[in-house]
Amino acid sequence: MVTICDVGPRDGLQSQPQTLAPSVRAELCNRLAAVGLPRVEAVSFVSPERVPQMDGAEEVVASLESGSAVVFAGLVLNERGYERLAAAGLAEAHLTVAVSESFSRENANASVEEAASAAERILARAHEDGIRATVTLSTAFGCPFEGPVDPGRVTALAERLVAGGTDEIVYADTIGVGVPRQVKELLAVGVGVPVGVHLHNTRNTGFANAYAALEAGATLFDASVGGIGGCPFAPRATGNIATEDLVYLLHGEGVETGVDLGALIGVAEWLESVLGRELEGQVYRAGLS
Repeated sequence: MVTICDVGPRDGLQSQPQTLAPSVRAELCNRLAAVGLPRVEAVSFVSPERVPQMDGAEEVVASLESGSAVVFAGLVLNERGYERLAAAGLAEAHLTVAVSESFSRENANASVEEAASAAERILARAHEDGIRATVTLSTAFGCPFEGPVDPGRVTALAERLVAGGTDEIVYADTIGVGVPRQVKELLAVGVGVPVGVHLHNTRNTGFANAYAALEAGATLFDASVGGIGGCPFAPRATGNIATEDLVYLLHGEGVETGVDLGALIGVAEWLESVLGRELEGQVYRAGLS
């Protein structure tokens, strides 16, 4: 069985032209939880001046429905973000550290060293607070400003953060330039904790990369309902792989996800009506048969 984290409420919505009210974003999270997804990245604790679509994170968290098996997580880039997450009562923190210097400064306003050091401090605090923490290494397959990224550099950073206490490592193809060969080579290097992938489908290689990651032993997969997403700090980056498309692929391969695919398609259809446009995902438009 693999674990799918739907990042639509965070990574998906942060790049949309319209800003949805916290109540609507919370409803999206609750709808995703209801279809059996084990994790939902519900919010991002970042400055609303930089990402206005993520304003009101605490309001979203306050409206999340408890009682289901889902784990709601929040993205943090620095210690102030972590403090907001802990105060809001979320049980899981998602940290992101860019591998490339240019993207790190653009996305987090910090060097790679500064971001990694901050992540180490947050990891220590999370363990003291009983909060689970996952580190995502962005631009692990390529940078929009620097081009190809040395996989040895990615592995070294992963090993450092594993030593720092992360519970998981997720390799992110932030701009969708990766191909299956790169995925297999990167995941072939064990780092001692569960590993996963965060894939964008910018160049239509996202699902090939997901399958390669599955074969290489990845157990964690980020995806976004309807295939919405991108990155406001990465030129030309388009949406994440669609959650319902990924689930269709995994179920066809006999991989258990715990997700009700028909109900998930219903969430994508609802989100289409909320955003007022056709979404990037394909399965929700084509149907199951």
